[in-house]
Amino acid sequence: MGMKPVWRKVVVCASSALLACAGSVTDSPDGDLPPEDESRASTMEQNAPDASLEVAPVLVLNDGRQVQAVPPFAPPATSFQPGFHQALRASHSAGSVTTFRMRVPVARDGGRIRVTFRSGDGSMTLVRATVAQAGANGALASTPVKLSFDGAEGFTVDARSRKTSDPVDFPVAFRDELAITFEVRGALAASAISAFPGSFARAGNHALVTGALGGTLFDRAVGVATVDVEGPTGRAFVAIGDSITEGYIDTKNDTRNAWPAKVEAALGVPVVNAGVSGQGFYDALALLDGEVLALQGITDCIVLLGTNDLGDKNSLSVIQARMNTMLGRLAPFCRTWVSTLLPKEKSNYAPYELVKTQRLELNTWLRGGGAGPDIIDLETVTRQPANVHLFIDGLEVDGIHPSIEGHQVMADEVARVLREEGGL
Repeated sequence: MGMKPVWRKVVVCASSALLACAGSVTDSPDGDLPPEDESRASTMEQNAPDASLEVAPVLVLNDGRQVQAVPPFAPPATSFQPGFHQALRASHSAGSVTTFRMRVPVARDGGRIRVTFRSGDGSMTLVRATVAQAGANGALASTPVKLSFDGAEGFTVDARSRKTSDPVDFPVAFRDELAITFEVRGALAASAISAFPGSFARAGNHALVTGALGGTLFDRAVGVATVDVEGPTGRAFVAIGDSITEGYIDTKNDTRNAWPAKVEAALGVPVVNAGVSGQGFYDALALLDGEVLALQGITDCIVLLGTNDLGDKNSLSVIQARMNTMLGRLAPFCRTWVSTLLPKEKSNYAPYELVKTQRLELNTWLRGGGAGPDIIDLETVTRQPANVHLFIDGLEVDGIHPSIEGHQVMADEVARVLREEGGL
């Protein structure tokens, strides 16, 4: 039977609205080693996806460069949105049951939370997990609350799987520090750099210990991929990038010093971090589903990516094509903001003169609207006035990575643009 005329009109209108919102732009080992040099091309061997995902918009439309509710439904007054996130590209093995206590900042107010764990390059069994307010030196500042998973105390998952806890009553305020403690064995997804001081690991079952956990410092992100907080529905950002975004400064880092966290603090909205040290567009596209698109409630994406792709003969056209592929896949998911590439004072692998030329050409293309209208020009605020290839003194640590001061300058510019052009 054919549809009645009234239903034909509804379908046509809904389809037209969705079309109108589309964007216009077509392990690390356990040691704390610095990430790969930013000039080296990505090493992923599989082909980057080139087809757009059929992902329904969750909260936003990109229409007239304004964030709107998805017609015909307004977003709920309260919802789960990310307050913390890490991509966790590397893998860490726990041969016997080990208790980890991760100290993480959470950038949302709300009354309930849920925690998503992620396995590494093999299966993972979580025995028990709790959440509490974090105290000093690995101790808890509140009574631990047990997490459950489909009503059970623990779970087992295959390699590279995400498992989200049942929602639990646990009031949090913006930028609270949580202690997520879990007993686990097997392969855990992990970050490649150390950026979570105040986190610990101890052999055995110790999830209910309220004092200092003991054991050893373990300041890589491990196991805990995402913390969603149920609170007033609002703007929620994810930053997509490489080690500059993840927050690599030295062998010991703090995610709270990375530019996304500083933007978050300035604007009072979550800016969760999906940066992965050493990656380029190839890697980011291949793993976009599990590291970015798996998040729920994101409204905006900030992309600072490409410096690791510079230096090959055809790098410029490849970067441009992959940038537009990424923006096409992100279009149904978020409003995208793209940054120019920072100065680059050296290249350890690719010919430096070629790197310099390609970086300038890419930034010119971005400023000209090649990746859409929403541009954040971080090169302009970090470069020396007399030399576009050099950082302003004090804003870098090695000619490639920003210093803490550099991250602050970047964050100030991102916050300025989002206030003036993003409605914050």
